[in-house]
Amino acid sequence: MTTAINGAKFSPKELDRDSRFYVAGHRGLVGSAIWRRLERGGFVNLVGRSSAELDLMDRDATFAFFAETKPRYVVLAAAKVGGIMANSTHPVDFLSDNVRIQTNVIDAALAHGVERLLFLGSSCIYPKLAPQPIREDSLLTGHLEPTNDAYAIAKIAGILHIQAVRRQYGLPWISAMPTNLYGPNDNFSPQGSHVLPALIRRYDEAAQSGASTVTNWGTGTPRREFLHVEDMADACLHLMERYDGPQQVNVGTGSDVTIREIAETIARVTGYEGRTEWDTTKPDGTPQKLLDVSMLRATGWRPSISLEDGLASTVEWYRENRDGLRG
Repeated sequence: MTTAINGAKFSPKELDRDSRFYVAGHRGLVGSAIWRRLERGGFVNLVGRSSAELDLMDRDATFAFFAETKPRYVVLAAAKVGGIMANSTHPVDFLSDNVRIQTNVIDAALAHGVERLLFLGSSCIYPKLAPQPIREDSLLTGHLEPTNDAYAIAKIAGILHIQAVRRQYGLPWISAMPTNLYGPNDNFSPQGSHVLPALIRRYDEAAQSGASTVTNWGTGTPRREFLHVEDMADACLHLMERYDGPQQVNVGTGSDVTIREIAETIARVTGYEGRTEWDTTKPDGTPQKLLDVSMLRATGWRPSISLEDGLASTVEWYRENRDGLRG
């Protein structure tokens, strides 16, 4: 049975577990979680390549890979990502690298007959001052947050690319826009991480060293929504089997907390007992970024991991793996 909400179709169609499934970016935060979810879901023909094995910015190499492997399904989770500092200081890299990666993968998938493709974007595609919670139709209605506008433009280009493929070729390709994600295999480096893994590393190091204070950027007042990456992976498979429409779909929890509250929670989970200070000379970024997840909920999906439980398990994973993590 097919139903329609706001012009989008919801028609359950289970993916073939034996068909070849390529996860672009399968070693990253999202890609590795999707890989694990697909394995748990019975997919037996998964394909992945590390960036050392396949440079997706190399168009010829990307096309050659698709010609060789001929995947039926694709999740495009490969991207250059980073926090406020990385985005602010390297906007050319975030725009150029991401446009090349996604254009090469989408064009190669089109050329080699990929049946179903899911493009993963980011909630930063929406205007800085978009009405909260942010609906999908807020896209392109206002100015972007300047600290990550280059990355956002790249992701917006990806959304429009998917919509263009649907219009020109009629393929059931879709886009999903996750809120702030966290979990195993995140980037915990001091220079390249997003806010939550940066806080986990900072408070863990302070707890280990016995530091009397921890200093965070900004005022702590911006509100953010956080989704565990295992929930995100589950939502991706759900959408590939339940959703077919041109509109990008927000993926989140529908609730948010302040940065100050998240810092207090991480301090508690890591066992840090010192004082937290806030460097108000540093930027806050967008004041609030909460996604309207009505469209996702209409497909029948809900998250299952609470923020407290997710943070506790992520801190545990970080402590077990921190010695082998990048810088």
